[in-house]
Amino acid sequence: MRDYIEKNRERFLDELFSLLRIPSVSSLESHRPDMRRCADRLVELLLEAGADRAEVCPTEGHPVVYAEKMVSEDMPTVLVYGHYDVQPVDPLELWKSDPFEPEIREGAIYARGANDDKGQLFMHLKAFEYMVREKGLRHNVKFIFEGEEEIGSPSLAKWAADHREMLAADVILVSDTTMISESVPSINCGMRGLAYVEVKVTGPDKDLHSGHYGGAVANPVNVLCDMISSLIDSDGRITVKGFYDDVVELSAEDRAMLARAPFDLEEYKKFLDIKEVKGEKGYSTLERTGIRPCLDVNGIWGGYTGEGAKTVLPSEAHAKISMRLVPNQDSEKITELFAEHFKSIAPDYVRVEVTPCHGGNGFLIPISSPAYQAASKAMTDVYGVEPVPSRGGGSIPILADLQRILCADPLLMGFGLERDTIHSPNESYLLSQLFRGMEAISLFYGYYHK
Repeated sequence: MRDYIEKNRERFLDELFSLLRIPSVSSLESHRPDMRRCADRLVELLLEAGADRAEVCPTEGHPVVYAEKMVSEDMPTVLVYGHYDVQPVDPLELWKSDPFEPEIREGAIYARGANDDKGQLFMHLKAFEYMVREKGLRHNVKFIFEGEEEIGSPSLAKWAADHREMLAADVILVSDTTMISESVPSINCGMRGLAYVEVKVTGPDKDLHSGHYGGAVANPVNVLCDMISSLIDSDGRITVKGFYDDVVELSAEDRAMLARAPFDLEEYKKFLDIKEVKGEKGYSTLERTGIRPCLDVNGIWGGYTGEGAKTVLPSEAHAKISMRLVPNQDSEKITELFAEHFKSIAPDYVRVEVTPCHGGNGFLIPISSPAYQAASKAMTDVYGVEPVPSRGGGSIPILADLQRILCADPLLMGFGLERDTIHSPNESYLLSQLFRGMEAISLFYGYYHK
């Protein structure tokens, strides 16, 4: 595979760049034509790589790309999942180069989607191409690339349920996560779930002059800040009643296994330019982001925020709030608990609305499974170090649904790094990780047996 990469390096980059140049931002209606354009391009690349069948499948939202190459009914079937939609690029002024005109700088590709997830799904295309052209493919391979992951995959679960026989597989192979470092590879054996809501606090029926009414009428922005502040106590625990009822505490043995991952707290703080970390009492930083739930305000607004001054007492205040959940917590249940709690703590001088946005459940996979063991051997061959099992702090909500619908476990074989700053300006992906990923994925197929 290394020789194949060297011979085809420029072609690979040209093909990847053709995907990165398409602004497939799923959350913006203005980019709907770009979503279809990106899906069509993926179909072209899948057919060129050796798929016997590849097509754009309509859903209730953005389309799904499906492809397959069936070798034998007696062989294991691998379903490769990825997503071709990307996050918005705001704030654009912080990008050092055009986010949709990929650039290589200091050994990395800079572009929106370079890592998340076009760069990582592209590794699977090229590993598959190599296996087909070198006549080394001994598995049935199916691909499902969706266009709604960045907005919570609202259409995919229904589409997958309607096509469960077509999607039937023994394992769901995913590259949409990070590893600990270039020198310490890791495989995520679980991810957190997500419950995401928007809240609205309304006071007077119109904006008021803050001089005439300030001090006599409740300011919704002030009230919202007080309410949000009360959601987490001094020990870093979430105060929503019933929030922790279904949280399973890890054993000392499991915590010790996860603690094998090397972690330098001082380097972590230096990388983030912070003086100190903060989180739930009694847990390490890695545990707080992997095995414990959390609650965060993702955006807050109200009143006048333009240039200069406007002495207004606003009528409304808004916030977007996400809760990361651990396996066994149910996203819909947590959303209901939050809504009940948030309304119950609202004072009489405001009205509160809670609107569910999207969410999904977390999941765990056994590290004793044949697929995990195959991935571990493949990454050991490429990196020279046995990968550490880890828990992902982020969420890919649809994977729990696919696990339930298809009765197949996801395998999170991701190659991103924290330095890649996904979802932020100047997203990037190291060329070394791109090519190592192709090599490791091709080796996975050699090691994987049911």
